[in-house]
Amino acid sequence: MSKLLGVLAFLTLTLTLTLPFLAHSFSPDHPTDRRVLVLLDDLAVKSSHSLFFKSLQSRGFELDFKLADDPKISLQRYGLYSYDALILFSPSVDRFGGSIDLAAILDFVDSGHDLIIAADTNASDLIRQIAVECGVDFDEDPGAMVIDHTSYAVSDTEGDHTVIASDDFIKSDVILGSEKIEAPVLFQGIGHAVNSENSLVLKVLSASPSAYSANPKSKLSNPPSLTGSAISLVSVVQARNNARVLISGSLSLFSDRFFRSKVQKAGSSKKHEKSSNEQFLTELSKWVFHERGHLKAVNVKHNRVGEADEPAMYRINDDLQYSVEIYEWHGQRWEPYVADDVQVQFYMMSPYVLKTLSTDQKGRYFTDFKVPDVYGVFQFKVEYQRLGYTSLSLSKQIPVRPFRHNEYERFIPAAYPYYGAAFSMMTGFFVFTVVHLYNK
Repeated sequence: MSKLLGVLAFLTLTLTLTLPFLAHSFSPDHPTDRRVLVLLDDLAVKSSHSLFFKSLQSRGFELDFKLADDPKISLQRYGLYSYDALILFSPSVDRFGGSIDLAAILDFVDSGHDLIIAADTNASDLIRQIAVECGVDFDEDPGAMVIDHTSYAVSDTEGDHTVIASDDFIKSDVILGSEKIEAPVLFQGIGHAVNSENSLVLKVLSASPSAYSANPKSKLSNPPSLTGSAISLVSVVQARNNARVLISGSLSLFSDRFFRSKVQKAGSSKKHEKSSNEQFLTELSKWVFHERGHLKAVNVKHNRVGEADEPAMYRINDDLQYSVEIYEWHGQRWEPYVADDVQVQFYMMSPYVLKTLSTDQKGRYFTDFKVPDVYGVFQFKVEYQRLGYTSLSLSKQIPVRPFRHNEYERFIPAAYPYYGAAFSMMTGFFVFTVVHLYNK
């Protein structure tokens, strides 16, 4: 009996300690209340990349630093995820410690959680496999780096032109913020290719047309496999479940040294006192961790024109109204989302009605239309997908019935020709009968 009481006391204490963390985890109403697990090759990275970590902590993130091969690390506890995001700053790890492996990380993303991967020239097969599963392929040559002889960062030593000053950014204020990035971003690492048919993967930072991927310590014997603007330096993925993944081919990209470095791009006379690495990664991390571009839809309503209550079914040719409220998360609060491309479908096997919703500029979208002259089971559908924003998929089912026998008009205008034909037939028959009977 005493042992049983001891076990119950232990479980109660465990739940008491873990529930506060779970209560403050990611939720649709507060997308940025998050705990982040950071896996490192070496704890020295914590200090050499401190500016990036401090930018996250200053925005309210709780970072838990662990060595990647720690045998006690785990993403789950009692069947629930202990973390809402994962940062892999361990490019050389061949095997994670604890219960974390390739399948566990993929399940973590499939469950709607976010991921940041920083590879490097010493990237292991495990890190490459994770990247492949996310839709990008690093250069297969283990010694390859991105080299650019025209867009390199000018330095006191000539070097091998592997430190690149790149300013080819994605054109999206949602992903990189509305403030223009003036200085180039310093990059030193490996490049990757993105499948053009994969619409979920976006190149955020691309190499210049003169760049190529090769081993800087050996002469080229064959044409490089990755060349020009096809080389992606930093890419992002937004999965169908709205989980977000950032993939970088450079761990140095996040380092304090690159954050503080002066930069001058080859061929340009303009010298910048500071690279844009800090601005670039701060804004990009805001997007990855749903501080920007995160939408929610609430108060989906539909009713007949002139009525307030939502009916159980509609009748063909009814006039109806449809409305929905859409908000965007702005780091601290929800604000009305304003756009002119939100559409609703009245759908049965295919859309019978497709209408663009009007907005009152306060988050409410609305429209009205006539129910088609077809009965069956319809759906109100809103499928909204826009670059950089979480996708919205709303669906509400409603049956549509035909007129009852006593709901038709007494005389249908469309049937007047038939009425006329019937009465003219009767009149003609009467006249014919009279003439036939009384004509001698």
